[in-house]
Amino acid sequence: MVEPIFKNDAIVLGILMGILGFVFTTSSSNNPFWKKFYKFIPSLLLCYFIPSVFNSLGIISGDSSKLYFVASRYLLPTSLVLLTISIDLHEIKKLGSKAIIMFFTGTIGIIIGGPAAILIVSAISPDIIGGSGPDAVWRGLSTVAGSWIGGGANQAAMKEVFEVNDSIFSSMVAVDVIIANVWMAFLLYGTGINNKIDRWFQADSTSINELKEKIEAYQSQIMRIPTTSDIVKVLSVGFGITAIAHIGADLIAPSILQNAPWLSKFSLTSSFFWLIVISTTLSVILSFTKARELEGVGASRIGSVFIYILVATIGMKMNVLAIFDNPGLFIIGLIWMMIHASMLIAVAKVIKAPFFFMAVGSQANVGGAASAPIVASAFHPSLAPVGVLLAVLGYAIGTYGAWVCGVLMQVVSG
Repeated sequence: MVEPIFKNDAIVLGILMGILGFVFTTSSSNNPFWKKFYKFIPSLLLCYFIPSVFNSLGIISGDSSKLYFVASRYLLPTSLVLLTISIDLHEIKKLGSKAIIMFFTGTIGIIIGGPAAILIVSAISPDIIGGSGPDAVWRGLSTVAGSWIGGGANQAAMKEVFEVNDSIFSSMVAVDVIIANVWMAFLLYGTGINNKIDRWFQADSTSINELKEKIEAYQSQIMRIPTTSDIVKVLSVGFGITAIAHIGADLIAPSILQNAPWLSKFSLTSSFFWLIVISTTLSVILSFTKARELEGVGASRIGSVFIYILVATIGMKMNVLAIFDNPGLFIIGLIWMMIHASMLIAVAKVIKAPFFFMAVGSQANVGGAASAPIVASAFHPSLAPVGVLLAVLGYAIGTYGAWVCGVLMQVVSG
């Protein structure tokens, strides 16, 4: 691995914030070039893509940096709190069943897509689908299924269940990260043209638009210029709930692991799972209290800033040049993701589901709780909780779905 030019995380953070500053400055510019540019390229996509270029060129390194860990463990749960305390659960219920249908379509697409991709690639180049015992390609791909349906805990579970060798596992992690991140880039691009996609789907996005309008109306009613005291209150609530969630996660996950280890198949032994569940649950409870008035002093705006920082750290973990290390595996991953996407598009077209449901349903599977809220909030910050709720569902079924996928891949691999 090539040493990055900048290894000091203080410098790396400065670079990432500089990138965000550049994107936000140009995206709000009245310059005709930038206006036209951002008409086609969502600003959130650039916040993700530019750090990945810096990582690929060896300027910074997502592997050696601790910034993603900090962002995912501290800023992510805090952002979920700040984006959720003004949530209107009654209105979210009105979004209907299409979100669930698209989520499970994405899950089935991954379960079927794995073995289908192996069949297609083996027909063209059988050498790629090789290996035996712990080095068998299908075993390694089962860990990708675990990640793409659930998350890191489900991926680790598949590694143990199918006894995957460490060497092939590291290759599969690269396939997982790069293919998943490229797919998220496509989804983020889609958020900028979602109205065109909805027209093609003949989708009725009335419920989503009504939710956004009600949230915006509520915000305008209570909006005021925040004082220093107000900002401190917002941050104290956000980080305070995150602290409580960490306490709960540190107590619950080890206890379950010790007393009921079989529950690991539901991700219940994962501290990150409980961190997300507890922080989201407490913030939903807060939405029924006066804490929801913090939205008037910019709670969701601060939460959105944290999301953008998280996006930059996720982008920093993608090295597009790694594709050339083992192109055969990436071809399998690409075909696999195309099958997943094709099923989502087909079902969305049939049931006339808005692109929002397709994008969030897919990312809740493939990206989990760390990135599903990012895609959801790209449509509107108030929609971030929808991504979280679906991602938690993915953690619950991830191990089962990945196991089925792994068995099917074993069968087709002969």
